[in-house]
Amino acid sequence: MDNTIEPSQHYKLIEQAIQFIEANVQRQPELEEIASAVGLSEYHFQRLFTHWTGISPKRFMQFLTKEHAKRLLSQSENLLETTHKIGLSSLGRLHDLFVNTEAVTPGEYKTGGAGLTIRYGIHPSPFGKCLIATTERGICNLSFVDASEGKVIDSLVADWQQAEMIEDYKSTAPLVTRIFSELGTGTPLKVHLRGTNFQIKVWEALLSIPSGAVTTYEHLAAEIGNPKAVRAVGSAVGHNPIAYLIPCHRVIRKNGDFGNYLYGSARKKVILAREFSASQA
Repeated sequence: MDNTIEPSQHYKLIEQAIQFIEANVQRQPELEEIASAVGLSEYHFQRLFTHWTGISPKRFMQFLTKEHAKRLLSQSENLLETTHKIGLSSLGRLHDLFVNTEAVTPGEYKTGGAGLTIRYGIHPSPFGKCLIATTERGICNLSFVDASEGKVIDSLVADWQQAEMIEDYKSTAPLVTRIFSELGTGTPLKVHLRGTNFQIKVWEALLSIPSGAVTTYEHLAAEIGNPKAVRAVGSAVGHNPIAYLIPCHRVIRKNGDFGNYLYGSARKKVILAREFSASQA
């Protein structure tokens, strides 16, 4: 990596590079042009990009094509079928096997978190700064911070209006380390979900998508036994409160488009590229 760049700036540079590649992917820009667009030498850009995404800029351009996405979808559907046949929640990233979900009761849902204490902190991650929040029953929020830190904290407060909020960097830091560490050892990670029964069903189904694989909204609707509810599934995916750990980034459109992502299309693609690269290793 380029040691002259602050670590907090690394993801922003990668995001800028991805946006440049996306805008020019049809003409396949050379490495020198991409590096110049973000103000780095070819050598430093190549190292930084490969470190963060797991693949070279050239391979990433191939990854962005619709045909690649379609092939990935085709392979993923078979992988998902295998996953369900052997009774596992995931075949991919180890920590996906170590997630237990606990939903709030209907009564607790209505009270907006009254009686709960939520501890939160903002931390660096491989994909930019993130906010993580937890109750005594598990992680209740994981959000990437793109605007002001205050804005993402305000959003957390709005979701849990009656809960007591305590900033507690020391208690949340180990959770972030574990989530992004590629390790899956130790006691199961618990997530504390607050949503409608339908939303929680969709969020739990997302955990069955292996790392390095993708699925469609249509397939996800079929998996929860409601194949006609594609729009509702899309809405539930978009309102996932625990980004990355509950992998809503692994859902793409059936035509091969990567689709939208609450935290930006560039972040979605770099997460998918990194997972795909790790699954091929």
